[in-house]
Amino acid sequence: MSVEENKAKSRRLFEECFNQGQLAAADEVIDPSAADHDPSMPERLRSRRGPDMFKEVVSMYRTAFPDLHITVEDQVAEGEQVVTRWRSEGTHRGELEGLAPTNIHASVEGISIDRFENGKIVETWTHWDNLGLARQLGAAPPEGSMGERIGLTMQHLMARRMRSKHPVAA
Repeated sequence: MSVEENKAKSRRLFEECFNQGQLAAADEVIDPSAADHDPSMPERLRSRRGPDMFKEVVSMYRTAFPDLHITVEDQVAEGEQVVTRWRSEGTHRGELEGLAPTNIHASVEGISIDRFENGKIVETWTHWDNLGLARQLGAAPPEGSMGERIGLTMQHLMARRMRSKHPVAA
């Protein structure tokens, strides 16, 4: 497959699956053994693979954000890898991993790297601004707020406690 064909396949997943809810594209583009390395992936999905896992992720976000739209901002490809820089936006109208709907219109940016073999995605690495989304939806304290300072203080205290229980050998 050419790099242009791979770029088109990566873009197709955003356009058809996320934007239009047409999940059949996942079966055509994603290998059944494909792994998704997204550190923000819900624990219940981390061990799952292939198009079914991808469809569940898409459904989760489309349920939470029925007007979800992802715009591919840029793509770079070399060999069997495609890097896609994207921006998503939507209104939080459904539950998202226990977070009640807020009716807030939010947007985040991210980068996905797809690795292809035999014309199908076999691995994906995705990083996106999940803290920014949590802040927009009121699930994390705003930057510079008292809530953030309290949270950081608690994290420092916990880290100090953990270091005292598990000292680093010199």
